[in-house]
Amino acid sequence: MSPLELDRSESWLTREELDAARERLPILYVDAVPVRVDERGAVTAVGLLLRASDGAINRELVSGRVLYHERVRDALVRHLEKDLGPMALPQIPASPQPFTVAEYFPTPGVTPFHDPRQHAVSLAFVVPVAGDCQPQQDALDLAWLTPDEAVAPALLEEMDGGHGVLLRQALAHLGHPL
Repeated sequence: MSPLELDRSESWLTREELDAARERLPILYVDAVPVRVDERGAVTAVGLLLRASDGAINRELVSGRVLYHERVRDALVRHLEKDLGPMALPQIPASPQPFTVAEYFPTPGVTPFHDPRQHAVSLAFVVPVAGDCQPQQDALDLAWLTPDEAVAPALLEEMDGGHGVLLRQALAHLGHPL
């Protein structure tokens, strides 16, 4: 049985179990910056989700937990397909390398990354997607922006919890002038 075919039913926690774990342990996450690239591999567009949560509408990156007994690569594929659709066709290398590690704290100001629910450690990746992407699950919209549009101050203000910082770091990692 391949890792993608594993029965993950025992890896899901009840809401109460997850809340209890979040109070005691850092939780591992992945963040993904979906991009479109040209034939030379240069980034032509960055995909940003629009979501409503806690009474606010924000732009966000693809993000989610890594499950017990799940490879990081498989978690990336799962979250990209969950948010962008099954035809997103993410181009993830066999051995993906994060461009940074982000620590989210429940206390604002410890780092630029904040998650009021928990202390989370996230491996952040830039992931080219080659297929048709449509917002899924609770995403209201998916906007493809040029790198310059993506780092516009007004747009970065729409990003909560440090996702704007992560987006700037991703583009800097790719050599985009900020």
